[in-house]
Amino acid sequence: METVIVGANESETASKAVERAGEVAARMDARLVVVTAYGFDEVTEVGIGGDRFRISTAAQALEFAETTAARLSASYGVDASGVAWTGKPEKVLLDAAAQFGASVIFVGNVRMQGAGRLLGSVANHLAHHAPCDVFIVKTV
Repeated sequence: METVIVGANESETASKAVERAGEVAARMDARLVVVTAYGFDEVTEVGIGGDRFRISTAAQALEFAETTAARLSASYGVDASGVAWTGKPEKVLLDAAAQFGASVIFVGNVRMQGAGRLLGSVANHLAHHAPCDVFIVKTV
């Protein structure tokens, strides 16, 4: 079975790449892995009345990835899962592609035009270093 990796975060542009990955994974009858990168695990404790809660960046990122995967599974009928790893998005996506044996990585085209392209982008980095095909979704 082929594996599709998609980079996801809460931005509007990433959501376009996520939807396109869901559509294509369904057509390929591939499994889909939603990958979310986060900078570092920041843990904050909050108190409400007598209750104490811990809020973790890692836990929030994982919850987002898993919720997105569940939604894609329900919408497109694909076998989808979510992971969240610490690190720069391009490195996290490359690591996920290697670990899951990806056939293709889906990513948005943010910073692929104008001055941003001179500084680099996740899509540009993946296009040059990925161990598999890269599908750059037109999001802007």
